[in-house]
Amino acid sequence: MPADDISFRPACPDDAETVFDITKASIAGLSRGCYSPAQIENWMGERTPRFYEELIAKGRMTVCVRNEIIVGFVDAEPGELTRLFVLPAAAGSGVGQRLLDIGVAQARRGHSGPIRLEATINAEAFYRRYGFRSTGRGQFSHGLGGEPIEIIHMEL
Repeated sequence: MPADDISFRPACPDDAETVFDITKASIAGLSRGCYSPAQIENWMGERTPRFYEELIAKGRMTVCVRNEIIVGFVDAEPGELTRLFVLPAAAGSGVGQRLLDIGVAQARRGHSGPIRLEATINAEAFYRRYGFRSTGRGQFSHGLGGEPIEIIHMEL
């Protein structure tokens, strides 16, 4: 069986809907057991693909393409890894690790201090294996009311 064709490239405006869909699929498929169905249902709040168009326009997002399909993405700014999501089918394949390498390198550009991120409960072990350590817990709200979502503050 041939190896997967995997590549990485900067996200472009046409990727916004795909990145939005990957985020939703990742949350729904990988967060079960760590968050309630209501939390997962309301996680994205009122976000739309337009939210991701604005992120992509900043020029810091990288997508992973496997066999011509985007399967994950990472977004970072100096000092912070802001987003890393993969499709559930890509979890455990090494794609997340490679995206994390890219995101950390990007977060280091123009920044000499620690790299921070907010991990979901289900992703904490993934980041810990990379060398991140927990610095505390917090919550974020999806803006629709309802139960806040617990996160772990981490740094490298």
